[in-house]
Amino acid sequence: MLDTKHDVDDLQKAAVAENAARRRAEEALLKAGALQKAIFNSANFSSIATDAKGVIQIFNVGAERMLGYTAAEVINKITPADISDPQEVIVRAEALSMELGTPITPGFEALVFKASRGIEDIYELTYFRKDGSRFPAVVSVTALRDDQDAIIGYLLIGTDNTARKRAEEALLKAGALQKAIFNSANFSSIATDAKGVIQIFNVGAERMLGYAAADVMNKITPADISDPQEVIARAKALSVELGTAITPGFEALVFKASRGIEDIYELTYFRKDGSRFPAVVSVTALRDDQDAIIGYLLIGTDNTARKQIEEERKKLDQRLRDQQFYTRSLIESNIDALMTTDPSGIITDVNKQMEALTGCTRDELIGAPFKNYFTDSERAEAAIKLVLSEKKVTNYELTARARDGKKTVVSYNATTFYDRDRTLQGVFAAARDVTERNRLDQVLQEKNVELESARLVAEKANLAKSDFLSSMSHELRSPLNAILGFAQLMESDVPPPTPSQKEGLTQILKAGWHLLTLINEILDLAKVESRQVPLSEEPVSLSEVLLECQGMTEPQAQQRDVKMNFPRFDVPYFVRADRTRLKQVLINLLTNAIKYNVRQGTVWVKCSDTTPGHIRVSITDTGAGLPPDQLAQLFQAFNRLGQEAGGEEGTGIGLVVAKRLIELMGGRIGVESTVGVGSVFWFELLSVAESQLSTEESQSAQLAPAHAPRDAQLHTLLYVEDNPANLKLVEQIIARHPDLRLLTAVNGKLGIELALEKLPEVILMDINLPGINGFEALKILRLDPITADIPVIAISANAMPLDVERGLKAGFFRYLTKPIKVNEFMHALDEALEIAGQQAALAI
Repeated sequence: MLDTKHDVDDLQKAAVAENAARRRAEEALLKAGALQKAIFNSANFSSIATDAKGVIQIFNVGAERMLGYTAAEVINKITPADISDPQEVIVRAEALSMELGTPITPGFEALVFKASRGIEDIYELTYFRKDGSRFPAVVSVTALRDDQDAIIGYLLIGTDNTARKRAEEALLKAGALQKAIFNSANFSSIATDAKGVIQIFNVGAERMLGYAAADVMNKITPADISDPQEVIARAKALSVELGTAITPGFEALVFKASRGIEDIYELTYFRKDGSRFPAVVSVTALRDDQDAIIGYLLIGTDNTARKQIEEERKKLDQRLRDQQFYTRSLIESNIDALMTTDPSGIITDVNKQMEALTGCTRDELIGAPFKNYFTDSERAEAAIKLVLSEKKVTNYELTARARDGKKTVVSYNATTFYDRDRTLQGVFAAARDVTERNRLDQVLQEKNVELESARLVAEKANLAKSDFLSSMSHELRSPLNAILGFAQLMESDVPPPTPSQKEGLTQILKAGWHLLTLINEILDLAKVESRQVPLSEEPVSLSEVLLECQGMTEPQAQQRDVKMNFPRFDVPYFVRADRTRLKQVLINLLTNAIKYNVRQGTVWVKCSDTTPGHIRVSITDTGAGLPPDQLAQLFQAFNRLGQEAGGEEGTGIGLVVAKRLIELMGGRIGVESTVGVGSVFWFELLSVAESQLSTEESQSAQLAPAHAPRDAQLHTLLYVEDNPANLKLVEQIIARHPDLRLLTAVNGKLGIELALEKLPEVILMDINLPGINGFEALKILRLDPITADIPVIAISANAMPLDVERGLKAGFFRYLTKPIKVNEFMHALDEALEIAGQQAALAI
């Protein structure tokens, strides 16, 4: 019983203490007289005071106006958190927890936590009205403390931020509330007496204006720190607006407020240092209990940032106008008819060219369907749809129809365009008159048909020429094969020929090989001119090629008593070229230098890299030289300059072939000559740095290993040839080798039968055989497993490069051209027998 009585007493004491604290808070909030009453009665600010737990104790008329609640509906019932956006309260709690390093509970604590720690706090928050609508507010929070500095509640002053983003905090007098507001550095709070003399000048005013409170209090009015010209202009404007004379000065700053009219305006303040800044000023009249004006409260914010933004916006607007003018100028200066349409194809803008194309004005075109101005409206409408699906269209042909019926073929090119948010706005299109272009295209097409026809004729002529040359080569080489082949055999016969016979054989061989050279030169020219020369370009060592050419031309020079001087290479020179064709050019130039030189003359060969990226090879002789008029004809086909007088043999086409070959390899060739001194022939080719050479390229110049000699066993050969002379020649060559036995067949069919029956180790095959030709016979042999691996050597008078290439691709082991060179023939035969021996060994 006693304990229960004590508990009751304790509860009663706690209740009394709580009531006493609440009364002290209310008294602290309500004791300040006319200034406090004026601020709390202002409808410009929502003033909400709470107890220490956050329950609302005061809800002023400004709060009622802004939030739609009456004071009775919220006092002692809810906290400010209950009328705030809950998501923003949660976000604020999380941000403060991270900023201050302590967990803060979402709710009222998040709204006042900083103030409870003595930190000035102003933030933006969204309030919910009673009707459910919402509005942004700027809230200033102050902790209310008693005489012992204990928190007894909180004051939340809010301004509706919808009309102005950063409204000024209200200044309140009396105790803790007045102290909190006047200590804010974010607003200049200036309170005056009824005559305008400054009575209060807060820290915010000191910071903004540079004056200390003691510099201005009881000394000047706010008009004394305002731009006088703006004050005069305001007085005049208000006089006109309100229909009464208003004196320029402080009266002009507070006249509306003195009449109970809410007043917010822009004004320029002067700082103590003479500088100036724009401000937004809110004015409220302060009244006593009898509603008499006892002073004015001017709350100002620095408007510099907003003014700068406005100025930047003006500049941006001007730049936008300039850009629009520039864009319009570009559109109007375009030679094409330009237009824009919305996604449904309705025209939204055009240029003058579009007006000219359609015969309609800009006003007539804008708002009309794009398709209406073309002969095929369905195709025009399809163009818009195609642009929308493909994002762009090019060279879409349409026929525009003008008001007067004129038709113009246009090329329609269009793309979609979007706003900055990537929302489709429509189609931007250009229509170019292509009437003339189509006419020229038609002419060009007709010309192309003519050119193609001419090309086909030339191609047929070229083919006919190639067939003729191939046929001529075959027909000339076949008899030459017999002549040169038998002459070679007779030259090496046992017993040897007599001196007179040997001299005759020498003349026969010389004439025969010369005739073969002439045939080859004519064929070379034909191949070069028809660009049928296959080139295999690679890095080629000039020192190696010149050494080979020296060995091939020295005997001729010695016969004519001409001294040859070849360079010694301290630094290796490499050029990009076809090795075989480069040798052909060098031998031609060296042979000419020897042939047209004087007795006991000299030939100099030099290499230099004076031209960047190229190497020049020059061949100088001490011959008679040529005059300028003859130099111009030197590289013309069948030109035999200098041969008539000297009786030199030749076709006059060697230099032509050399020139074409050098050009095909990406180089150039030239000549300089002086009568009585001699001539210098030179050519240039692309150089190759030694560092660029691969191992394979550097090894490519190495000589192949020597061929192994045949063993002593008997080897069977089969020769398929329909020409008796060629058969006889090969029979006599083979007869000189006792380890070789030759079988012969005069056509392809017999040759295949003999091959299947006798299984020779190597087959020699002519190409132009009666019935089954050499290619067909080779194919049949390859298809039969018994003969598939027998090496087959082609021996043919079809000596064009394409013939050789075709033969090797078909599967011939070697492709020898007639006339046969005995050494070359025997070397190929040895290689084939070696392969056959290896295959036989593997079979065992």
